[in-house]
Amino acid sequence: MYNLRNRSFLRLLDFTKKDLRFLLDLSHNLKKAKYTGTEKPRLVGKNIVLIFEKDSTRTRCAFEVSAFDQGAHVTYLGPSGSQIGKKESIADTAQVLGRMYDAIEFRGFSHKAVEDLAKYSGVPVYNGLTDEAHPTQILADFMTLEEHKGDLSKVKLVYCGDGRNNMANSLLEGAAIMGLDFRICAPKSLFPAKDLVNKAMEIAKESGAKITITSDIKEGVQDADAVYTDVWVSMGENNWDERIKLLKPFQVNKKLMSFAKKDALFMHCLPSFHDLNTTVGKEVYEKYGLNGVEVSEDVFLSKASVVFDEAENRLHTIKAVMVATLGN
Repeated sequence: MYNLRNRSFLRLLDFTKKDLRFLLDLSHNLKKAKYTGTEKPRLVGKNIVLIFEKDSTRTRCAFEVSAFDQGAHVTYLGPSGSQIGKKESIADTAQVLGRMYDAIEFRGFSHKAVEDLAKYSGVPVYNGLTDEAHPTQILADFMTLEEHKGDLSKVKLVYCGDGRNNMANSLLEGAAIMGLDFRICAPKSLFPAKDLVNKAMEIAKESGAKITITSDIKEGVQDADAVYTDVWVSMGENNWDERIKLLKPFQVNKKLMSFAKKDALFMHCLPSFHDLNTTVGKEVYEKYGLNGVEVSEDVFLSKASVVFDEAENRLHTIKAVMVATLGN
C-alpha cells in the first residue's frame, strides 16, 4: 500500500499528485466495498476526537460514519464542549489529546489552530474546514467529477463567487496539482491572494493544469464541464449588503449556465441558499428580493446538479484519508 501513514491532512499543497491520486483511487475502492458489503475494517481499536468550533452536518456525519464503518471510536467536542482556546491553549490541548487519541479532526476558524494541533499533538490531524482551506471537500468534488466526467486532466471546472474563500483556495490548489483547466470567476476585489495564484501557476507547469482568474463571466464559464459555487457569506459573518452588491452578477442561474457546455454539471459544497426554506433564505428574500442567493432554485434542482453525490462522497473520501494515514 502507498505510504501516507501518520500524515496529517491540513491542506492540499502538502501533497503531491501521486498522493492525491492514491487517495482518490482508495476512495473509489472504499465506496465500492461499502456498496457491495465487502468493506474490511482497518481502524479497529483506534480512537479519534472530533473538534468542532463551527457546526456541521456533512463533515461531522462523514467523519463519524467513516470511523464507525472502519471499527474506530469517536469523541465529539462541539463549540461549547471543550476549553480549547478559552481556558487552555491549543498547544496544551493538543498534547493532552495526543496522549489519549490516535487522530484529531478540527473544524473551525483559524488555520493556525489546525497547524498547531498537528505540531504539538504527535498524531495525525485532519482539517475539516478552516478559514483558509477545506481540503476534504475537494477530494469529494474530484471524486464526483471522475464519476461523471472521467479523466480530471480533461475537465474544465469554473468556480463562481468569492474567489478568495476557503473553497476557492482549496479548489485552486487541488486543480493545479491534478492538472485541471480551472477558472475562478469573481469580482476583482475578491480574486484569490497573489501568492497562492503564483504557487498554483508554478505547480501547473508540471501538472499541465491551466489556471484562469477573471471577472468576465462569459470568459470564465465558456465551455465549462462543471460550474461550482459556494455561499457568499461565511459562517460567523454578516456582511450581506456588501456581498450581494458584489456577487449578484455571479449567481449561478440558467443564463450563466448557458455559457457552459450543454451537459455541464452544477456543483456546490452545501449548505446552499437556493430557496425560501431556510431562515437565511427567507431573510435575504425579505430584505433584498433574492429568491435563491448564490444559485437559483431551477439550477440547484436540475439534472445538472450533482450536489448530493458530492455530499455522499465526503464519506468515502474522508474514510480514505483516515484509512491511509491511520489504518492497520
